[in-house]
Amino acid sequence: MNDTLGAALRSTTYLDADHPAVRAFALMVTAKSGCDRARAVDLYYAVRDGFRYDPYKIDLSVDGLKASRVLSDGFGWCVPKAILLAAACRAVGVPARVGLADVRNHLSTARLRETMGSDMFYRHGYTAIYVDGRWVKATPAFNVELCQKMGLHTLEFDGHEDSIYHPYDLEGRRHMEYVTFHGEFDDFPREDLLETFARHYPNLPRLDNANWDEDVDAESAGGG
Repeated sequence: MNDTLGAALRSTTYLDADHPAVRAFALMVTAKSGCDRARAVDLYYAVRDGFRYDPYKIDLSVDGLKASRVLSDGFGWCVPKAILLAAACRAVGVPARVGLADVRNHLSTARLRETMGSDMFYRHGYTAIYVDGRWVKATPAFNVELCQKMGLHTLEFDGHEDSIYHPYDLEGRRHMEYVTFHGEFDDFPREDLLETFARHYPNLPRLDNANWDEDVDAESAGGG
């Protein structure tokens, strides 16, 4: 195996694939999966729908961004859910990384725009998974119940094609616009995230150990 794929299989600080809970979760989900692609697909849906998307409970501490933390919390926003999917893939031998992009949400809610001060969501997280000799993107953020409630397309993933946010919702309104892709990483670049959030979201709480604990409702789909 080349060095690139080897690095995409290791357990790291944030993608803690060797954590007992992460390994147990990944092995349980893929117990009947027949190949790497099937394992990736099964893990994608387990993370997408098994962990509620919540952009109002954000913990940017080191522990708050670990894959094992999503498992214990039972929810997460786009970045930790992408981290969990990547770590779970690694736990069963499928190379994976965390990808980051800036997206503009044209359907962002007033509540979230007020919180963030923008409709631009910097460092949106997705997962890059190595399947059948190529890297494909998977976005496990929005659980199916949330998409149905908000009139959004659910993001399906077959292991063959990229699965990223749709540009339009079910009524044809503009939804997500990808502005910049920042690359895919063997471990999560937390310091970059903190610096970026501090620069673009100056009114948010302290970002070195933030934990915004508010009730989440149907507005959640306005997140990144």
